Order: sequence, then structure tokens, then C-alpha cells
Amino acid sequence: MTELAPALEGAHILGSTRSRAGVSAFTACDPRTGAALAPAFHEATDVEVARAMELAASAHPAFEAQGRELRAQLLEAIAAGLEALGAALVERASAETGLPTARIEAERGRTTGQLRLFARTVREGAYLGARIDHGDPARAPLPKPDLRSMARALGPVVVFGASNFPLAFSVAGGDTAAALAAGCPVVVKGHPNHPGTSELVGGVIAGAVRALGLPEGTFSLVQGRTHEVGLALVLHPAARAVAFTGSLRGGRALFDAAQAREVPIPVFAEMGSVNPVFLLPGRVAADPAALGAQIAGSVTMGVGQFCTNPGVLVLVRDAASGALLDALAAALAAAPEAPLLHAGIRKAFDAGLERLAGVTGVEVRARAAAAGPCGARGALLTIPAARFLAEHAAREEVFGPSTLAVLCEDAAELLAVARGLAGQLTATLHAGAGDESLAASLAPLLAERAGRVLFGGFPTGVEVTEAMVHGGPYPATTDSRTTSVGPTAIARFVRPVAYQNFPQPLLPDELRDDGPAGLWRRVDGAWQLTPGA
Repeated sequence: MTELAPALEGAHILGSTRSRAGVSAFTACDPRTGAALAPAFHEATDVEVARAMELAASAHPAFEAQGRELRAQLLEAIAAGLEALGAALVERASAETGLPTARIEAERGRTTGQLRLFARTVREGAYLGARIDHGDPARAPLPKPDLRSMARALGPVVVFGASNFPLAFSVAGGDTAAALAAGCPVVVKGHPNHPGTSELVGGVIAGAVRALGLPEGTFSLVQGRTHEVGLALVLHPAARAVAFTGSLRGGRALFDAAQAREVPIPVFAEMGSVNPVFLLPGRVAADPAALGAQIAGSVTMGVGQFCTNPGVLVLVRDAASGALLDALAAALAAAPEAPLLHAGIRKAFDAGLERLAGVTGVEVRARAAAAGPCGARGALLTIPAARFLAEHAAREEVFGPSTLAVLCEDAAELLAVARGLAGQLTATLHAGAGDESLAASLAPLLAERAGRVLFGGFPTGVEVTEAMVHGGPYPATTDSRTTSVGPTAIARFVRPVAYQNFPQPLLPDELRDDGPAGLWRRVDGAWQLTPGA
């Protein structure tokens, strides 16, 4: 076994303590070689899960009450701590995922950047939606009450780490950042395929909580390979919300469990997408070979393990689209083998391609065998549009470096494909000369079905900004009204509370007449900035 990070203990982080009481143990594995990575990690016991949730419940009132400035400082301290880990974090994350160190470095930058963005958002306070409608005791026939409202934290949030982003969508990723920003304690279920990375990052968060004097249960991390650990967290009475990034099967299981509780709770699950790319005839004809090569780069980026890789291409069958597919097939065949994140994804990728290849009308245009234990190579398959619409299996996601080209006979059939799509994270439109009318008809159809609609380019890569929407209608997510990327993600973990005729000393600071300086509030129907900014 290879030891890359001697400081790892293989322990759960339960508030301020470490624990490894479980009997069942597991190790991480390097997907490039199949070698096990020390140390052993222990499956969380029911007692450890309950302890994490009870600490979170106890911490919630005090954590929220300590105010926005301390929460902002916490997010900034976590960012600094991740940077201070230096090469140890990069090496461990690369070993556990097979991702290149340059990719891990870039992902750490994205993670620290989004933490600092959330800190700025918390300090600004606009996410609170503070509103004040002053009362009028002289109003007839009934006095008008004084009403003030703002967003308040839901309570403990259970966050599930994702396999494909060991930093940006994991222990200190966007879900954790959003929940902490909202004032919610967080209990993370670390992803079982990068437990060492999870422990290193979890240690940074726990250290920041301790250094700032925040309540002990503000953060906990539990680990485990079994579904039982995750279900126990979701079903614990203290849980108030769940954030999950992963498969449709996993997200739906958590959603169903949460709704079956005596007190149901929201589950914000991102569960995958085929991210259709519509290639209109005028754009294809302009330079089919170059466009085919560009598509290949997007399909194989990250070994096809982004939730936004283009899994479906939609185009009209003609000479130019034929040339595009020839170029795409050649580029995918020439792309080198690379390791998938773990053996489970390799098995699912192979099974998904076999399922797809077995659909009536599907033709395999490019598919090469991989030699490594978790290796994969690019694949291209095609299907007539009529068969695509008739076969549910053709519209299911295959997670990995493959894409399915849907060949339409005309513009009407292309629009029919758009109407037949389920919810997506993204949908992309490429249009050129002569495509104006078709593009105008297609754009609103795509907006109905996706959280982010692109014109040109490719959907791989999600910019962390105020305007980003990383979500979409079911089955892409369980709630199309929210995003999991960008500071507006805080809205998932708050709820509005109105205070009627409350005396000033009992109101939250943000709703008092002399509220915090620099806070935008809606006062008697008009936006006002509290003085002193």
C-alpha cells in the first residue's frame, strides 16, 4: 500500500473530535494502477452518524446568531487552509481520482475562489431579501401591522461529496459553502473513492471552526462505502435539507427517503444530463471538420466525467453532417486512453455503451477497447431521430467519453427531438447563415428544458458567477428553481420568516430600523441602502 499523506488518520470528524469506532474498513484505490492507498478508513456506525447530526442540531441556533461577518471569515479561513495544504492535497486527490495534478490545482483554485465569493455575498447581505413594511396604527377600519421579513437558515444540511470533483463539489465545495454562508451547520458524507482527500479538507474546515470559536457542531465529516450511512444521515430527525451530486438512481433514492420521513425535507440533487448540442445546417456547412474536432475535445474533456459533457448531438442528415461525423469519429479514435475515476464508473461506462449499442437503429462509429484497470477511450454512436424518440434507452446518460449523434431528416424532425427531451442541465445551439428561423423556433424549446442554454461553444466548464444557473428540470435535478453553482445557491438553505409588531431589541439586526450599514432593504416598497456604507 502507498502512503501519500502520513497525517491521515482514517477517522471521521465529529465536531471537535476524531472517531473510528466502526469494524468494517475500506481503502482508497489509485485508478491508474489499481493499487490500494493507505490508511484504512472505517465505515461510520449509527452512533457516529447520530453524534454528527446531534452536534449539528445543537450548533445551529448559535452558529446563525453569531452573524454574517463570522460566517464570511469562516469561508475565507477555509479557502486559505486549502491553499496552505499545498502539494499534499494535490497529490492525494490525484492519486485517489487519477485526475492530473494540473486539473486538481485548477479545481482547488475554483474551490477557494467560490468560497471567497460566498464570503463577499454573505457580507453584502442581499441574499437575505430583507423587507420592512412599517405599520400604521391610525389606519381605518383596522390598524396596519408592522411587518418585517428576511431569510433565515433552515438548519443542519447533509452534503454528499461527488466523485468527479473531489474539491469543487465535495467536502468544501459549493454545497458546503452555500450552507455555511446561509448559517446552516453541515454534515458531509465523504465520497468513498476519495476518503483521504475528504479527510484532509475536512480537517481544514474543522480547524477553521475551532480557530474562530464557532460552535463545535458547525461541521462534521463521516465516511463510508455503504448506502446505509447516507440514508442514516438523511433520515435523522435533525436533518433539514440534503445536497447531492451524482447519479439519477442515487439522487432519486435519497429524495424518496427524505419525502417518506415523518417530517419531509428538501433534497437538492443534481443527477446528470445528456446536455444536447443542436448543430444547425448552416453552422455545420461552414466548417464540418473543424467543428467535429472541437466536439471531440469537449466529449473527452475530463475523460467525459463532467456532468456537462455533450452526450447527444442533434443534426440534420446531409453531406456536411456526414463530414462532421467522419472528423469526430477520427478524432475520438485518435484520442489517448485515460483512467476513469474508479472501477465502478468504468463498469457503468462499458455497460452503458453496450446498452446503447443494442438499441435498434444504433450504429457504432468509433469505439476502442481500453487496457488499464479503469481506462476508457472515446466513442461515437449514431441513431435516426425516429428511433431516438421511440427508445427510452437511447435518451439515458452514459457517463464517460462518448456521444450519440441523432440524425434528423429535416428541420421539423429536429424540432421534434427538442420537444421530446427530458430536463437537462444544459442545451447548446450552434447556428450559422440561413439558420435564423430554425434557431428562433428552437431556442425557447431548449429554455423550457435546460437550466443553462448556450449559443455556440460547448457546455463543459461551469463558470462560478452571480448569473450562473447549474440546475434544470427533472431528471437533471430534483428542483429546477435553484442552482448548485454561484452565490444564489444560498437560497436552497434558507426560508423566509416574517416578524409582526416585534419590538426593536427582539428583531434580527438586519430588520431593525438602525440596521447594519451598507445593507440593501426593501422599505415600504422602495429599495434603500442603510447608511454608513
